[in-house]
Amino acid sequence: MKVISVAQLNHYVKTLLEGDPNLASVQVCGEISNFTHHYQSGHMYMTLKDDGAAVRAVMFKWSASKLQFRPEDGMRVIVRARVSLYENTGGYQIYIDEMQPDGVGALQVAFEQLKKKLAAEGLFDDSRKKPLPKYPTRVGVITSPTGAAVRDILNVLGRRYPLADVVFCPVLVQGEGAAPSIVEAIRRFNAASAADLLIVGRGGGSIEDLWAFNEESVARAVAESAIPVISAVGHETDFTICDFVADLRAPTPSAAAELAVPDAGRLLSFMDNVRARLSTATRNHVSGASARLSVLKEKRCLSAPQYYTEEQSLRLDYLTRRFVAASQQQLGAADRRLAAAASKLDALSPLKVLGRGYSIGYTAAGEVLDSVNRVQVGESLRLRLADGTLRCEVTEKQEA
Repeated sequence: MKVISVAQLNHYVKTLLEGDPNLASVQVCGEISNFTHHYQSGHMYMTLKDDGAAVRAVMFKWSASKLQFRPEDGMRVIVRARVSLYENTGGYQIYIDEMQPDGVGALQVAFEQLKKKLAAEGLFDDSRKKPLPKYPTRVGVITSPTGAAVRDILNVLGRRYPLADVVFCPVLVQGEGAAPSIVEAIRRFNAASAADLLIVGRGGGSIEDLWAFNEESVARAVAESAIPVISAVGHETDFTICDFVADLRAPTPSAAAELAVPDAGRLLSFMDNVRARLSTATRNHVSGASARLSVLKEKRCLSAPQYYTEEQSLRLDYLTRRFVAASQQQLGAADRRLAAAASKLDALSPLKVLGRGYSIGYTAAGEVLDSVNRVQVGESLRLRLADGTLRCEVTEKQEA
């Protein structure tokens, strides 16, 4: 028997596996576990398992890049793969070419995954929704130039509120390049401040047709827009990620146009009603003022003002007499109090004392002499009498 190496054995088994047409393309259903995504290489590694067994699997970058969803542990999938053997370890594994969720479409899974991710970031929160302007002067429309959506939007805007200018930016709304086209349009509107309000959307279709509005790049562009955005994608029952991120979701493009602008007819009717109410209120006010003026005109102060002035003149004379009498009474009492105070002050006056034969002595320094010890023999003094002053010299000093 010929002896072979391990490498030769593994290579031979690999040749057998890859040469079997039944193993060249198989469909396998199983649950993902041990999932690893090597972001540098782009390859995906995992194990597919069921209740009884497990098999290792690899999905190379060129196949993984086509996935519409992100594989996760615990997800049941159906894969189309080929069976081979990894010679270095001797373990057989499957190489996946295609993958789809088991029971749910790949796009639906991708939709739910992105919805969960953006909701966790707060992009759906009501607190970040911007209010729509009540009376926009420019409405931006981002949709396909050939679909029914643009015709419906323009018709409704023109009928409801012709005062607003419509700024239309045509974009791709499905297929390759649609998402970048929509993102670029939103950013151009914001960079140029070209509108007060944006309507972003398209008509109905399958989930594949509407998928551009489920792209993460579109969702983030809508969330970052400083201009309020109305999302109008598909029919009433269609929901996209763009609907959740937008400041307002409209069930259809036509409904979006109705939500974007007020009804000019209703505004005119409201203004007519206000004008009529204002006119009625003005007439009532003027009529009431006229009636009050008529009543005032009949009052005696207006019909015969001389009687009013005569009455006030008599009242002034009466008050004047009372004022004069009170003033004289107050002055007389004050005079009497002044005379009494003057009499008392005069009785206490030093001049009265001097008149009775007394005098006041002052030192040479002008100080009142109140003791013999304040002067010396030979010093001069000044004596104040009732009728004049004497200059004296001390010739003798005798203490009491």
